[in-house]
Amino acid sequence: MSTVTVVTSAGTVPGHLAIPAGDGPWPAVVVIHEIFGLNDDIRAIADRFAAEGYLAFAPNLLATGNRLACLVKLTSSMSSGEGAPAEQILGIRTWLADRPDCTGKVGIAGFCMGGGFAIVMANKGFDVSAAQYGRIPKKLEAAMQGSCPLVASYGGRDKSLKGVAAKLDSALESAGVDHDVKEYPEAGHSFMNHAESPAWMKPISNAVGMNLGYVDTAAYDAWTRILAMFGSALT
Repeated sequence: MSTVTVVTSAGTVPGHLAIPAGDGPWPAVVVIHEIFGLNDDIRAIADRFAAEGYLAFAPNLLATGNRLACLVKLTSSMSSGEGAPAEQILGIRTWLADRPDCTGKVGIAGFCMGGGFAIVMANKGFDVSAAQYGRIPKKLEAAMQGSCPLVASYGGRDKSLKGVAAKLDSALESAGVDHDVKEYPEAGHSFMNHAESPAWMKPISNAVGMNLGYVDTAAYDAWTRILAMFGSALT
């Protein structure tokens, strides 16, 4: 496991590279972090993908420039699938696919903000996508046309994303995309993440009814579904 920097057409991006044990080549996964950036929790998720036999890279999309300006760019890119952050993610996908220890197949997995990217980038050349409590783009139906297989997980107690799972499921069904969308009634937002949100995030999350916190039953089932979809699409 190491910190590396990837050069893309939209700038350099540092991140956490997790390499499976043994001999490759392996399929790869780009792991996109939440709104507060790359942390030990996301690194651990990348490590888990590596333990399952995937070459995993978790970029830090907030590493350069003013943090607020970066967040504005990320939010806009997450909604449209365009802009520098989207180009960086695509550059990372190409970098992974071209590595000699990669099979050439690459998936994307995202959490919260990263989940939104996993949805909007699903029709841009990835082989499979996993979106965890991700917001849907304004042009959802267009984004799902030509999408790769997609597995998505939401918490029923997350009032900030009420109805999103059903909308995403319907759009994927209409587009004829292989998909698995599930809402867990016992879970809120970020139920797969162990790290606590920063202090500045708590008033916001409380105001919109996210009901943050890790939920082991939902997390276990979601991981099972993710690995099943990735195993099918990336082999």
